[in-house]
Amino acid sequence: MTRNLLITGAAGYMYDPDLPVWSIQNTLTNLFSAVDVANERAAKEAVLENEIDIILHTASSHEPHIVSHLIQALGQRRKITGKETYFIHTSGTTAFAPEAGWPSEEMKDTDPIFEAEKQISANHPIQLTDIQVIEEGKAHGVNTFIVVVPAVYGRGTGECKTLSIAFPAFIRASIKNKLVHRFDKNGSPAAAHISDITALYGLLVEQILLKMPIPSGEKGYYFAVAHKTSSWDFMQRLADRLYALGLVEEPEPHTWPSDELAAQSLGVPLQIVRIMGTHGTNLVPVNAYKLGWQPQWNEKMLLESVDDEIQAAREADS
Repeated sequence: MTRNLLITGAAGYMYDPDLPVWSIQNTLTNLFSAVDVANERAAKEAVLENEIDIILHTASSHEPHIVSHLIQALGQRRKITGKETYFIHTSGTTAFAPEAGWPSEEMKDTDPIFEAEKQISANHPIQLTDIQVIEEGKAHGVNTFIVVVPAVYGRGTGECKTLSIAFPAFIRASIKNKLVHRFDKNGSPAAAHISDITALYGLLVEQILLKMPIPSGEKGYYFAVAHKTSSWDFMQRLADRLYALGLVEEPEPHTWPSDELAAQSLGVPLQIVRIMGTHGTNLVPVNAYKLGWQPQWNEKMLLESVDDEIQAAREADS
């Protein structure tokens, strides 16, 4: 039986046709559709008219109304067909940093994350959206999963978007300013190569298609943390390589003179710019590894691939 999959947002970036999951005995038909997910009517029509059973949502991690539209549509699809429907939501590790009010102690994705998010969510949009996913899924009988994605690097292989946001933003700002900047506080953000993220999504979809009993709902968190990296080490490596290429004037990073200038240069809101550059997370993936996830990239490989990151960002802008 064919099951149709809708990928919102980063379809081109996330898609890897070489993953076995995409051809499991013709049980999956990929549908890359230009859906206005912010429009409730358009989102529901896309799901129902295209007979979507699985949504991989990467378009936004911080807009609860969008996930509501999509999950409600999957709920209607389930009522019509009597078949299970599935919603895979992409969250972000910045919501799980002490700077965002998250506890500083180590936490596994098998711990009661949902309860913790409900206690501390306050006005944090990513946490509020996570909660909305689970509660909306429960209300409409839709199986939900939350994949918590860190800073992603590497070049995607799909037809659309090929780069993530964070690392290219630092590269572009450095080239524009002719100087690499870092924050006055070091960070240790979680990170992962796009191929490792794609592999995890592929494993999750594969388990869904095989109807395996995997954690979902309140227990369905999956930390996609392949490794951590030092923000200062990355900025130093970036300064070394950009200087060698003649793209910046000095081989040493400077400290941002203000958060306002950092936000303006990086093109991100002022309220999150320091978290972007200084946060650290203490998240331990367990559910992800139980799926069979084996990330191939580490911090050393990231630092060694900075030239590739620079080239990818420059080519994307050309």
